[in-house]
Amino acid sequence: MQDRIQIVSIIGAVLLLLVILELVRRRRLLERYALVWLGSGLVILGLAIWRGALTHLATTLGIAYPPNALFVIAFGFVLLLLLHFSLAVSRLADQSKVLAQRLALLEERVHRGERAPEPDYSAEESLRG
Repeated sequence: MQDRIQIVSIIGAVLLLLVILELVRRRRLLERYALVWLGSGLVILGLAIWRGALTHLATTLGIAYPPNALFVIAFGFVLLLLLHFSLAVSRLADQSKVLAQRLALLEERVHRGERAPEPDYSAEESLRG
């Protein structure tokens, strides 16, 4: 029975890694997010393959049944992913607010008939020259 559980765990971890790689290949998942997912998948695969590590980890954490330690670790990775994505969403919300404010200012200038200030390229030319 233990061998069957280990085989299913290994297959599940390999499938997870393959799905992540396919999503990156199709450009549906950005590389910076894929690194977090690949790291968690590799840890789960390592623990699924090496039974002794999972047993030792379960004993260290005080978990009676070693496969439950795998779920505790997976839950920890999910929490880290949620924190990571919360930070990304917060940053994007701030950027959206700034962009909306800039757009409102530009629309107001257009409404008044003002011209946008011309960009000053003299500083760039002096750096190149």
